Amino acid sequence: MYSKASEDAEVVSQAIYGSPLKVLEESEGWARVRTADDYTGWVRLDAARRRSSDDVDHASPKTVWINTQLANLYRETDVTAHRPMLSLPFETRLEVEKEGTGDDQGWFEVRLLDGRTAWIQAGDVIVDSHSLTIAESIALAKRFLGVTYLWGGRSSLGYDCSGFTQMLVRSRGINMPRDADLQAAWNGVEPVDRKRLRPGDLLFFGSSADHITHTGMYIGHGQFIHDTTHGHPGVQISRLRDQPWTQLLVACRRVK
Repeated sequence: MYSKASEDAEVVSQAIYGSPLKVLEESEGWARVRTADDYTGWVRLDAARRRSSDDVDHASPKTVWINTQLANLYRETDVTAHRPMLSLPFETRLEVEKEGTGDDQGWFEVRLLDGRTAWIQAGDVIVDSHSLTIAESIALAKRFLGVTYLWGGRSSLGYDCSGFTQMLVRSRGINMPRDADLQAAWNGVEPVDRKRLRPGDLLFFGSSADHITHTGMYIGHGQFIHDTTHGHPGVQISRLRDQPWTQLLVACRRVK
């Protein structure tokens, strides 16, 4: 998603495969869209697909969510016969056509947005999506250690700092704003003193409380996990007492 209808414009966020977009306006092969987290930006029309009445009426008996960093989808239940049809990131939602039996056991046949079907291994997905505890959310965060930093990223193909924190809070069943400054000001959190931090609290960094540029999640024992370009780009665990973090910490928040 771009700030303007041009690939030379600033990237502002990502729209994940299969996620719903509301079209606000169109202009010469581009559409300004709004995502489910109320974020707007421009996407190429050829990168999106309009929902038809068949899509709306299509009744899927089951939905699965990708639960690995990256999952491959195949034309058949064989990972060696052909290259993957598609590779999709964590949290991608897929409609199930049928569950494999016999030789196909351990696979799901899923419906793609272009009408085709593909097969995905059961070990790459979860059937019942549920809200995680704070401890489970922290364990989830550690699964992404080393995943690269990507400005505007909000998927396991690459997160930015606020996209990563937003995903972790979403795993607890809570939807919060997209950007770090909006997250700190969101009415779904409350201020907490630095000396009273608990695992799962959110940390916000910047030159001042009015200029927040980075965020992470406190995991206990003076440490926090975040996606940063500092040192090496990617998801990493840092110590709050270390520089530059101890000097740049300007706000601590607890999700209500």
